[in-house]
Amino acid sequence: MIESILAWASEHRDQALWLVPLLAFMETCVGIGLFVPSLMLVVVTSVFYANDWANLWLMAGMAMVGSSLGDHVGYYAGRAIGHRVHGWRIIRRNQQRWERTEAMVRRFGPWAIFIGRFIPAIRSLVPAMMGITEFERARYTMFDVMACSLWALGLVAIVQGAHHLFLP
Repeated sequence: MIESILAWASEHRDQALWLVPLLAFMETCVGIGLFVPSLMLVVVTSVFYANDWANLWLMAGMAMVGSSLGDHVGYYAGRAIGHRVHGWRIIRRNQQRWERTEAMVRRFGPWAIFIGRFIPAIRSLVPAMMGITEFERARYTMFDVMACSLWALGLVAIVQGAHHLFLP
């Protein structure tokens, strides 16, 4: 699949830059993020940077915005669902796990946002949990933007590191 994306990007360079925020959004959006590996964004960004198709800092900024938008979709989906999830059969079957997870998110709210941002397996789920637990909107946005900014700096470090490692 990554080959197809890169082939399309090569043919449509004037539009290809929009893949960066799109992939960042998809990997963080609740539901979709479970199926879109974060490696796709790293590979696409690395190829664009190595071929001098786009500025790395611009791509990092676009990735930050895309990832924060994906997080906010999850957060507001969680707020919309709210406590109705307690009635879902899967939650009732795993009641103790759910209660522990919810208690942990409530206790470590801001830290959960930061930690969740850097763990691909839960990256798209933490924002929804923050919404379900009714974490304050303004605080969520502030911590999410900070976490996404730090994550974007990590993307820059990974792409530059790979570039210097493989293309001396």
